[in-house]
Amino acid sequence: MQHLTKRWCMKPLSFCVSLQMFLVALSFAYFAKALSGSYMKSTITQLERRFDIPSYLIGVIDGSFEIGNLLVIAFVSYFGAKLHRPKIIAIGCLLMSLGTFLIALPHFIIGRYKFETSIRSSVNSTSDLSPCPVRSSVLAAGCEHESMLSMWIYVFLGNILRGIGETPVQPLGISYIDDYALEENAAFYIGCVQTISVIGPVFGYLLGSVCAKIYVDIGFVNMESISITPGDARWVGAWWLGYLIAGLITLLSAVPFWFLPKSLPLPERRLAKYSPERTSFIKDSPLLEHKYQADEPANFLEMAKDFLPTLRSLLGNPVYFLYLCITIIQFNSLIGMVTYKPKYIEQHYGQSASKANFLMGVINIPAVALGMFSGGVIMKKFKLSIMGAAKFALGTSLLGYFLSLFFFAMGCENASVAGITRSYTGMESLYKVDSSLLASCNADCQCPETNWDPVCGENGLTYFSPCLAGCRTSHGSGIDTVFEQCSCVAVGNHTASAGQCNNRDSCHRVFPYFLALSVITSFIISLGGTPGYMLLIRCIRPQLKSLALGFHTLTTRTLAGIPAPIYFGAIIDTTCLKWGQKKCGGRGACRIYNTTAYRYSLITTLDLHICTIQLTCIFAYSKIQVFKINFFFFFLSVATSTSISNLIEKPSCNHLNRSKGA
Repeated sequence: MQHLTKRWCMKPLSFCVSLQMFLVALSFAYFAKALSGSYMKSTITQLERRFDIPSYLIGVIDGSFEIGNLLVIAFVSYFGAKLHRPKIIAIGCLLMSLGTFLIALPHFIIGRYKFETSIRSSVNSTSDLSPCPVRSSVLAAGCEHESMLSMWIYVFLGNILRGIGETPVQPLGISYIDDYALEENAAFYIGCVQTISVIGPVFGYLLGSVCAKIYVDIGFVNMESISITPGDARWVGAWWLGYLIAGLITLLSAVPFWFLPKSLPLPERRLAKYSPERTSFIKDSPLLEHKYQADEPANFLEMAKDFLPTLRSLLGNPVYFLYLCITIIQFNSLIGMVTYKPKYIEQHYGQSASKANFLMGVINIPAVALGMFSGGVIMKKFKLSIMGAAKFALGTSLLGYFLSLFFFAMGCENASVAGITRSYTGMESLYKVDSSLLASCNADCQCPETNWDPVCGENGLTYFSPCLAGCRTSHGSGIDTVFEQCSCVAVGNHTASAGQCNNRDSCHRVFPYFLALSVITSFIISLGGTPGYMLLIRCIRPQLKSLALGFHTLTTRTLAGIPAPIYFGAIIDTTCLKWGQKKCGGRGACRIYNTTAYRYSLITTLDLHICTIQLTCIFAYSKIQVFKINFFFFFLSVATSTSISNLIEKPSCNHLNRSKGA
């Protein structure tokens, strides 16, 4: 063993030839991909508004990352395990970087952002507003050409490229660590790497928070002329800036892997430490069947011939196959929740995109990272067996889900908007009657009903536009504009100010409790993350680790990662009360949501968890005699597979009822 170590250290750049150096490089790669992935989710609202697209189309863009994985993950996981794993990871990081830069490209070719407004940006004196603007059926100049350009396609293609590049990082990186680390250290090492992968989103959401505060065309427009604030539904932040930063970080993460070896010296203790607990449940696997042949020349023809039989052998394990079915359902609810949670905070609790991303980064994500790291430490400190890890993960998951039920009680009322959620008198709710933006107070005007340009009346009611509020004059400029002689504002001086009213007091009271419960549940559930992950890689044949991890990722991303953002986005779209209109006609991004319906459409993802538990219990009971599988582990597969992040997969195990010392 010492001879092998000395041989490695005689090579150039010997400081790179170590498991510790690989851990550092892999952690940085995990950080980079997690940062860019979380930044993508933090810009969902910005992309919707900039490209004037609905939520379901944003779901298509978000799911394109999984499409990239789908294209190559099975082959990368299988062939990559037999090739130079560090260099394949390096190539993947380069592709991720190129994809991230491609996402930012539309900003530089799409032109300046123009939002709907009737506010004057430079006049600082009293002026008349036209009470009866003339409607025109003639499209603006250049509109026909612009309507043919779907700039979001660049974001779609860039995200696909990101997905292709991310493919080798997780299965090849984790299997490399598990191959060459001591068994008692593997859980701790993987826990550290997974913790870094959760720290990445902290910086991703913080980056999203900073960029959301910066106006999209900063440096090219006079900011004093901008009449909207970051809390406005028309505000678009500098979404492109974060992608340039994330792309540069991802590019740097590729460098260390070029200097790492194809394989490392194998610890002697690994050759003699395959316990009966670890091998007794592996079908048709001799005790020491696993051979470390990473340095042998690769024969692609032979590998291709072995692929289908190997995959058939993997899927022939009933535990692994049933686990795939369970996690498909689980990941549908998980990915839908993670993708749209920042937007949920914005729409339901009236927070700006910047604040929503900031809170996700500094409150929720650190709790997840601390929980995952603590789970790895607990597993190492108490030397948990597979059965012990299963019990620990089950207990934390059940407690976390029980606490999550309290989210249903944290409701918030809709914003009061005249003609949409309230009548023009402000007294009658319009949920059960047909809403109309037209009323007797603005009947003399020919106001457009599509341009969202909200003003706040003295009566605390938000109006869709100054025209629909019946306003005839204004003074001031930009965000300080005050509208006067507003016939629909029947109190005080009949005035209204620019922007939406901020009078949802109940939302502000319940919001801190929502954040506190989010932190507690995230920490408790994430405690079982690392022990659950170790169950997966211990319940498969050693030589199938890369393929099993990769195929698991393939199926969950294909049947959950791709469709979940799309149909969750479509469900959210059904809660829209008023759509914006594109410059060239057609439906744009949603301006106002029914927050009550929005809440139930998102929080009821917990029902998918409960439904899956029930179906799994029934199915396990009916098949227990056929597969001879302990019912406990079927139940565990549900409880442990939904924890925390779409970056982490968690396993189910077989009939292991032996303790570590058995």
